[in-house]
Amino acid sequence: MKRRIALALALAICLTLVCSVALADKVTVNFFHRWPNEPKNSYINGLIEEFEAANPDIDIVSDCVLNDSYKEKIRVLVSTDDLPDVFFSWSGAFGENLTKSGRVLPLDDVLAADPEWASQIVESQWAPFNYSGKQYGTPWSMDGKAFFYNVDVFNELGLTVPTTLSELYAVCETLKENGYDEPISAGFSAQWAVSHYLGTICQRVVDPEVLANDYMNGGDFSDPAYITALNIFKDLGQYMTADPCSVDHEFARNAFIMEVSPICYMQLAEIKYLRDDAEFEYSFFNFPAVEDGKGDPGQLTGAPEGMMISATAEPAVQEAAIKFMKFVISKEGGYNLIAKTGEISCVKGAWDETNCDAKQLEAIDLILASTQPAVWQDCATDATIANAFMAGGQLLLTGDMTAEDVMASVQTAAAALK
Repeated sequence: MKRRIALALALAICLTLVCSVALADKVTVNFFHRWPNEPKNSYINGLIEEFEAANPDIDIVSDCVLNDSYKEKIRVLVSTDDLPDVFFSWSGAFGENLTKSGRVLPLDDVLAADPEWASQIVESQWAPFNYSGKQYGTPWSMDGKAFFYNVDVFNELGLTVPTTLSELYAVCETLKENGYDEPISAGFSAQWAVSHYLGTICQRVVDPEVLANDYMNGGDFSDPAYITALNIFKDLGQYMTADPCSVDHEFARNAFIMEVSPICYMQLAEIKYLRDDAEFEYSFFNFPAVEDGKGDPGQLTGAPEGMMISATAEPAVQEAAIKFMKFVISKEGGYNLIAKTGEISCVKGAWDETNCDAKQLEAIDLILASTQPAVWQDCATDATIANAFMAGGQLLLTGDMTAEDVMASVQTAAAALK
């Protein structure tokens, strides 16, 4: 009897030791994202469960907060030793500012070591995450901003898709003449919607070298083309929802769906909202070329969101984080991203007729046909400059500022950063 007890105790001790070793060998990866809401939260959690099942030696501990809180929190975390091991980031100046901390891992060696995986990403989506010649982020999702329009109304009135700004004005005039008092549905109570318009118009009008220098290199925003861009935005305002700064973008989208307005400037990812609710045929077109504008009209406003890795994580944790990033940004992960959330994956071949409808495939074609993505203005430049543009754009539409006033505030914000 004593021998059986001794054997049982010895076995228990062995099992305890084995479990302790197993736990000690398990790597914990801290992961931060911005989707506590559905359907993305379930999609992300599903990815984590699937990855952990295939990699029992890795434990993914996730945390998430919504957009604005995420922006603030990740900016704080990147300046401390509490930076998550793997996290999502917007591209453009937002991502670049994170890398200036020195705590974000350049991924060039990771890409060179696995060219087969790297080659899956749509080529045009890499550049917005490349800073000072180094690749700091891996693109995950891609998007674009386009004018959605009611095809039935356009056909009824004999309208064609405008290719220039003058043609867009003419289309809006015809719509007003035929009872559509608000041809373009718009909502700017949330300032980011202003930046999507102003960012696009500035890209179309301002010399590309001037724009890049002002946005990324601390320029002075003195080019008079900015005044032209702001006045274009103001001119478009006469065709928009009455008092657009008092309503949000969701209101504007719903007004388009309810056929109050035949045009709405929306993200291609918003197709999922029209799929179930729109009872008319719709399509979309890129923001038209601006006559005498110096920018490339082939660019499409929109930029990839992607994943970054902490440079301060322990080597074993870093390796596990990279493995998780590759799992998320894969053909299978991309396929499910589109199927479950409606977001468009940056992974080539992650989309087809089985997980996309015809409109989504048309949207992907529009993105792929663009010369390059023009990063969202509120991510393309410093936040203080973007805020001056966005707040000024609102006041421009309400008549409380002129274009000159807005640019004076932008120039003041830019000067304060030097």
